[in-house]
Amino acid sequence: MSNRKFLIAASVLGALAVVLGAFGAHGLKNILTPYQLEIWNKGVFYQFIHVFAIFISGFLNIHYPGKAFRYALLFFLGGILCFSGSLYFLALRDSIPLPVALLGPVTPFGGVLFIAGWAALTTGIYRINIPENK
Repeated sequence: MSNRKFLIAASVLGALAVVLGAFGAHGLKNILTPYQLEIWNKGVFYQFIHVFAIFISGFLNIHYPGKAFRYALLFFLGGILCFSGSLYFLALRDSIPLPVALLGPVTPFGGVLFIAGWAALTTGIYRINIPENK
């Protein structure tokens, strides 16, 4: 995937996070339990945070191309899909018949991808030559 595609994906995922947040606050508040809404909102929150991580990683990869930033982009994108995506499905499990038993391991795997993304981003930043302020 090109840097442009990652940045477009981040933009779309950011807009989608706004839509999903509003949908949870207005469209689901009378359907889901408070606990299920909490799960939904956690998915939105983590999606938002990692949209910005994709932007940062993407811009760094444009200016300082390297494997670490590329891996960070992939890990953050995969983390959003696995972690936030599975939380959305888990929140809806009583309202929509879904095979959520299969999603149990997906959520922690998404969390591991987020951690791997932050580790890759840290590695990439460590490796680049950034002038020190004097």
